[in-house]
Amino acid sequence: MTDRLSPEDRSRVMSRVRGQNTKPELVLRRALHARGFRYRLHVRDLPGRPDLVFPRYSAVVFVHGCFWHGHDCHLFRMPSTREEFWKDKIGRNRERDRKNRAELLDRGWRVLEVWECAMRGKERLPPGQMLENVETWLTGRSASHEIRGLGDRKAGATDASVSGEETP
Repeated sequence: MTDRLSPEDRSRVMSRVRGQNTKPELVLRRALHARGFRYRLHVRDLPGRPDLVFPRYSAVVFVHGCFWHGHDCHLFRMPSTREEFWKDKIGRNRERDRKNRAELLDRGWRVLEVWECAMRGKERLPPGQMLENVETWLTGRSASHEIRGLGDRKAGATDASVSGEETP
């Protein structure tokens, strides 16, 4: 399938895609702040520049877009144009995520990944549940965890509950 946009138009569209301060990130930030959690944003000294850093809890939170990080959910579909480019790009993103998570854990940080599908789409979590899961994880002791949408059953994931189980 060919691209309906000219290369110049496609470049213009892609240049507007943001890497930080995305809508899911802003929603989570506002809700956590309203509940009294204080954090730092995009700390450059840490691997991966986490979206939210909670020094008090030795915890970091990444808010991942399902497309850009190749999440196995209903929001991700591999583009049909330039398939090799996208496979490589998304593969590099996933590998970088794994490396950053491992390095943060080695440095003593706890790592949470909140996926876009937990907040939007047909399989999003019920209102308040995602925030409750994040709050439970922050105040708990689990080192690494993910919060996913309801329909995501990859690797035996539960319905996005924060149960203290660690992700690989």
